[in-house]
Amino acid sequence: MSSPIISVAQNPRQTDPSGAPQGSPVQQDVGPEAPKSAVRQFLMSRSSGKAADTTFSAIMLMCALSIFAIVLFILFILIARSKLSLSQFGFKFFTRSAWDPVSGDFGAFSFIYGTLATSLLALLVAVPLALGVAVFLTELCPQKLRAPISFVTELLAAIPSIVYGLWALFVLVPIMRDQLGPVLTKYFGWTHLFNGYNFGLNLLSASIILAVMILPIISSIARDIMLAVPISQREGVLALGATRWEMIRMGVLRNARIGIVGAIILGLGRALGETMAVTMVIGNHPEIPKSLFSPGYTLASVIANEFSEATGDVYLSALIEIGLALFLVTIVVNVIARALVWAVTRGAPARAH
Repeated sequence: MSSPIISVAQNPRQTDPSGAPQGSPVQQDVGPEAPKSAVRQFLMSRSSGKAADTTFSAIMLMCALSIFAIVLFILFILIARSKLSLSQFGFKFFTRSAWDPVSGDFGAFSFIYGTLATSLLALLVAVPLALGVAVFLTELCPQKLRAPISFVTELLAAIPSIVYGLWALFVLVPIMRDQLGPVLTKYFGWTHLFNGYNFGLNLLSASIILAVMILPIISSIARDIMLAVPISQREGVLALGATRWEMIRMGVLRNARIGIVGAIILGLGRALGETMAVTMVIGNHPEIPKSLFSPGYTLASVIANEFSEATGDVYLSALIEIGLALFLVTIVVNVIARALVWAVTRGAPARAH
């Protein structure tokens, strides 16, 4: 009787010529070891990462706290250098409009009024135009025109303020004096906002040039915010039967409202601190303007005009205190803007409805 034939496939413990079973860890052919990457070598060679994480967190905390340190340092310097004016005039410095360097009598209320008036008027003119440009570029503009219009809009933001001032001095002021001013007096003189002599160098001219300067800033940021709104929001509103205007109003503007308010705040900050262009067309008269055709003064322009001419210590201290007033006005405006954002959103982020 012949012996049974055992197949190799039925022998789970088949051995190789060396005597070791196949499949054992000793005989597995894994090939040459892969080279270690630089990152892996660094991670394997270093010690515990706790010290590195602690150091990194401390550096980032210092970077964050440096913002507060810079603000406090600026505030400290302004208060220290304006201490003479603060001790002599007190808080009434911000409520009086007297400005007489000869007799040493100073007050900043007319400058605060001029700064707020020109900035708010500039926003009234610039915000509707900027939002119109942003909506057109994001929702209505043909593809071929989108890039050129966007480029020109961003180019306006890069023009130096002194160039705007020269343009306003040689173009805007004559138009305001000879053409636009008489029309405003004829049709809106009953409002008493356009009364008095119109020499072209006035509060309205400064507001218009400020509006032109902050328009590209608000428009560019608002456009980016609108582009960030998901397409699904637009499609959802249109699927419910809304018109294009209703889609823009409810699907785009409503979801982008916080970003739009932020763009307006940035534009307002530019308007509050603008110096050269406003100085060239506002008239530089230290009195509260009685109409939009009256010359005025702003906090920034009075510092630029008179700082190099300040001779007495009180005069110099008063100008530095005006810088302190500008600093405080900027803080107050930003606080009010934050309160407006909270009033719109009730502290909640924008969401689709």
